[in-house]
Amino acid sequence: MNPPSPLQRAQPWLHDTSAPRVRVTILGATGSIGTSTLDLIERHAERFEIVAVTANDNAEALAAIARRVNAKRAVVANPAGFSSLQAALSGTGIKVGAGAEALDDAAAMPADCVIAAIVGAAGLRPTLAALGAGRRLALANKECLVSAGGIFMDAVARTGTELLPVDSEHAGVFQALAGHDRSAIEKITITASGGPFREWPADKIADAQPKDALKHPVWSMGRKITIDSATLMNKGLELIEAHHLFAVPPDQLGVVVHPQSIVHALVSYADGSVVAQLANPDMRSPIAMALTWPRRMPTPTPRLDLPALARLTFEAPDLNRFPALRIAIEAMRRGPAATAVLNAANEVAVEAFLAERIRFGAIAATVERVLGRLEREGNLVAPSSLDDVIALDHMARKASQEVFAA
Repeated sequence: MNPPSPLQRAQPWLHDTSAPRVRVTILGATGSIGTSTLDLIERHAERFEIVAVTANDNAEALAAIARRVNAKRAVVANPAGFSSLQAALSGTGIKVGAGAEALDDAAAMPADCVIAAIVGAAGLRPTLAALGAGRRLALANKECLVSAGGIFMDAVARTGTELLPVDSEHAGVFQALAGHDRSAIEKITITASGGPFREWPADKIADAQPKDALKHPVWSMGRKITIDSATLMNKGLELIEAHHLFAVPPDQLGVVVHPQSIVHALVSYADGSVVAQLANPDMRSPIAMALTWPRRMPTPTPRLDLPALARLTFEAPDLNRFPALRIAIEAMRRGPAATAVLNAANEVAVEAFLAERIRFGAIAATVERVLGRLEREGNLVAPSSLDDVIALDHMARKASQEVFAA
């Protein structure tokens, strides 16, 4: 028998085959977060068991994943993909399903940790279905907090779910808060890379093409979040998330542009101390934290070499060139109805931009016009239920299409 490696000696829990395996469900298994999660889990297959995997409509890719990790269930949200998924998994013993109800059922299956990585408002219901006492929810879906923050956090508290953030910025805040007195917080600051247009003039940004906006200088992400990074809307959405996750008022939240994306978050305390979390930009680090906290699992992410980096730079965001961030901050201060509308209008506008139906500069302008219109009509009423949130979402989407047609 080979002697234990240094890793096994340092982290015996990770290689203890007598301990029960951690049961994991991945909602959004074919996306970037899902793919990174699977990469980590498959490196330590002896410690994890895959309960269920889901995708929107990529039945072929989902079937390949389900086979590879021997999942118990595989579900596509789009019912049109059911026959393809069923055929691909025939004879494997893996249960298949399709549609919203099947997605909710998969999310609610007994598991120790659910990775909630469905992009967009489509992730609201299955993520809520995943809440349950004794389980951990690793949240990568922004819309649960941006569109339904108060409702979602109430449900988390009511069900006794352990909630951990997966976004690199919020995972950074979470770690910078660990062991500290929350009442001593003065400010929470998240960082932004600045996106591909950080140094572009305003007129050039307004006419940027999708191929330009999709060239993120640091992160490899899905198309929608990459566009949000280019407008800086993603930082506005992350501020709203932080407001709910950490129960911090809007005036104690801020953004700083940090092109190197090494510092992910900073927490300033009453004694003048600032605690920062640093790591190379790789989503596997925050995912690993969410899977095993308070333990630390090894990841293949490159290790920091500060002398090699030489310089870390910081600058204030330019709200004139990037009005989406200003609009999101204003929506956060206006309340939950405004943030739900903000999210929906932004989703529609980003989709229209990627389809080359509107200019890049029209993304933020559309969101602002929709918010203004619904406020004038008296429709920015705080939602008290998920149905209210969905009604606001539909209203904002309809208004966005009408703005395009005007």
